[in-house]
Amino acid sequence: MDYIDAVLLIGAGIIAGFINTLAGSGSLLTLPLLMFLGLSPHQANATNRVAIFFQNLVAVKSFTKQKMLIPKQEMGLVIPALIGSIVGASFAVNIDEKILHAFIAGLLFFMFFIILLKPDRWVKEQAGKVEGKRPFWQMVIFFFVGIYGGFIQAGVGFFLLSALVLGVGYDLIKANAVKVLIVFSYTAIALCIFMWSGQVNYLYGLVLAVGNSAGAFIASKYAKQIGTKIIRYILLAAVLISGLKIAGVFDLTF
Repeated sequence: MDYIDAVLLIGAGIIAGFINTLAGSGSLLTLPLLMFLGLSPHQANATNRVAIFFQNLVAVKSFTKQKMLIPKQEMGLVIPALIGSIVGASFAVNIDEKILHAFIAGLLFFMFFIILLKPDRWVKEQAGKVEGKRPFWQMVIFFFVGIYGGFIQAGVGFFLLSALVLGVGYDLIKANAVKVLIVFSYTAIALCIFMWSGQVNYLYGLVLAVGNSAGAFIASKYAKQIGTKIIRYILLAAVLISGLKIAGVFDLTF
């Protein structure tokens, strides 16, 4: 790793950590960046989890300290997602690399339009207005969200916020805090699976984690004072360029 790589990783990590803590999809920046820097799709998917783990550790501690989160009260949602992540991560380490590469490219284009169309606007309008579903269906929902998060991670924030707001009935502030707890919990298990598979690049992961953790700290402390509109445009541009690059439309190397 050279100086430029480190700067890119930390810079992207700060933005991704901020976005992930407030909503989600910061991994749409870091996942393709890791691939641009020479990691295979499997390595990028695994290495990204190191940063996600530390980022959410920082956010969970901050939200808990601010009394916005009481972890033991959310175990009914955490445990199904954790079990699902074992299934997703186990599948991810064994999937054919070409298929994973194509999936990541397709996901980037899909999420570009999701972000463009602002699906969170509808979620925010419904925040706190929907009564929670029966516990059984909540467990089913979070089990499948956990599968997706264990498999690829990128974009899981949107699904979690939707499930927490529309499925459980939390307002958006509460949902954001619970979301980082769920991601932290299942990432700890999924990361162990990726480490066991030997697909984690620890140097890249730890450098990226520095940026992600800083971004998470900023977002959890000063979210109300920082506007996110410009970050949305940055994310849109980065996701589009990344999708075109991974799809082979043009060549871009760092």
